Amino acid sequence: MAHEVKIHEAQVAILRELLFHPEAGFAQMQKPTGLSSDHFNFHITRLLDLDFVEKVKKGSYKLSQKGKEYANKLDTDANTIERQPKVAVILAIDKGDGRWLFQERLKNPYFGFWGFPSGKIRWGETIKETAARELDEETGLSADFRIAGLYHEIVRSKETDEILEDKQFFMVHCTNPTGNLKIDFEGGHNEWRMPEDVFEREKHFDSVEIEIDIAYGKYKDEAIFFERTTSYTKDQF
Repeated sequence: MAHEVKIHEAQVAILRELLFHPEAGFAQMQKPTGLSSDHFNFHITRLLDLDFVEKVKKGSYKLSQKGKEYANKLDTDANTIERQPKVAVILAIDKGDGRWLFQERLKNPYFGFWGFPSGKIRWGETIKETAARELDEETGLSADFRIAGLYHEIVRSKETDEILEDKQFFMVHCTNPTGNLKIDFEGGHNEWRMPEDVFEREKHFDSVEIEIDIAYGKYKDEAIFFERTTSYTKDQF
């Protein structure tokens, strides 16, 4: 999915008005913006160009399908588009001999950190489709896999306490891996490692032990859901 379009606050106000009506006239939409007719015309034209609104008849408009999806993200009290958590999969690839496939992340953020391979869920993709695609792209392997749980992590700055990331991961436990392991690729390096080897490294994600526990089903009493807040320094992030 393409990067989300940033729109003017006047355009947000127009979308908000249309969110609560099947269709609306020029004057009804113009009022909450406080704009002159010329300025309002500019913004409604921009929304038409973006395919966020469509004309029903002369002087009357409604949200398009694309506009409904966008406007549904509105915080209608603050008149802003709400930020959404990142949704991804984590691949806990189990060799079966105590070793797991760990990946050194060679891109920002978290450059040089060790952890499990992961990847974003694409628009319209199922969790299992994402897992199969990422397993192939990131490792070159095939495996049996099951969705072991959901892990929600909020990352804050140690210096400012600002939220840096809000991430929801579907934990996928991969077993019986086969194929030729992709050792190096743009953005990462893969190795079979014992968990304790990774824990000894200065740069490793502090969630790895939790992720292994989720894969093994340790948190059965918590209905396969684990949630925590952690923090990293500016240099680490």
